[in-house]
Amino acid sequence: MAALLRSRLTDWTFAVPVLAVLILMVTWGRSLPGPVIVVVAVLLGGAVLAAVHHAEVVAHRVGEPYGSLVLAVAVTVIEVALIVTLMISGPEKTQSLARDTVFAAVMITCNGILGLSLLLGALRRRVAVFNPEGTGGALATVITLATLSLVIPSFTTARPGPEFSPAQLVFAAVASLALYGLFVLVQTGRHRDYFLPVDSRGKVIETEEHAKPPTTRAAMVSLILLLVALVAVVGDAKTVSPTIEAGVAAANLPHAFVGVIIALLVLLPETLAAARAARRDRVQTSLNLALGSAMASIGLTIPAIAIASIWLDGPLLLGLGGTQLALLALTAVTAVLTVVPGRANVLQGGVHLVLMAAFVFLAASP
Repeated sequence: MAALLRSRLTDWTFAVPVLAVLILMVTWGRSLPGPVIVVVAVLLGGAVLAAVHHAEVVAHRVGEPYGSLVLAVAVTVIEVALIVTLMISGPEKTQSLARDTVFAAVMITCNGILGLSLLLGALRRRVAVFNPEGTGGALATVITLATLSLVIPSFTTARPGPEFSPAQLVFAAVASLALYGLFVLVQTGRHRDYFLPVDSRGKVIETEEHAKPPTTRAAMVSLILLLVALVAVVGDAKTVSPTIEAGVAAANLPHAFVGVIIALLVLLPETLAAARAARRDRVQTSLNLALGSAMASIGLTIPAIAIASIWLDGPLLLGLGGTQLALLALTAVTAVLTVVPGRANVLQGGVHLVLMAAFVFLAASP
């Protein structure tokens, strides 16, 4: 282990996450001058690249679908911690923070990451091939979770506005956690083969042929560094958020657009990991990352804020507005049509990327 750590000291994938966390500790909660913001932003980008590298090392060691699950859950746990922290520190300004963050995560994963993955996979082999049984089950779970948590509150009558009553919030939290737990059991147990990469003939690719799996020790070091890098990504994104807020205000954009930018930064490691998998003709791995991240974002965030609401003052707004509901419905219908055949070309990828662009544009110009 000592020799391994010594070799890591000269490796940028080790040094950058550590430096990013150190500067996070020094700068947290302080007003920073311009040059320091630039340094934080550079380390933030480096931490994103390091997170992707270490996630791929862990994924190569444990295989699919466990590798995709590691990155999705790790990112979401830290994202949830950031949301709850912000809600506790400023509840009067964050009544809709959980809703905006979860909705942004769903749109980014189900349109941005999914569309990019399909486009890259189709450009490589003309047609991107994946398992419709596993992907369809994941998509159905995402749609159900999003509807229960983000759509239903807009139509309930127990509380005024897009808000759950305490009993309704508890039900949504328990249902979200139960569905996510059931999906994980199916993905990693009884129907694990539904979530493994497939070749052009639809046959499962059990192992990677081009590289020897890393040792258990190397994978454990990468897992620790992955968590460190993710903490740095989320923390440094929070550190630079005042600068982002100032830029958004200067551009006369809605304040809610800040949440979209932060979500894009937090999900950047998964986006890069999914793109690299698609370029290696592992589109199923990319879809596991996309839909698994959306599912984890809802399934872990809603229970967390349900617990946090015990200490929070003020209403917790979860229901989406009209434009958001339309985008979510269009995304759901389009994704179902994309997933059912088990094959997609550049058209499907382009459609999802246009939906992603529409979400970002309408968030900036509601």
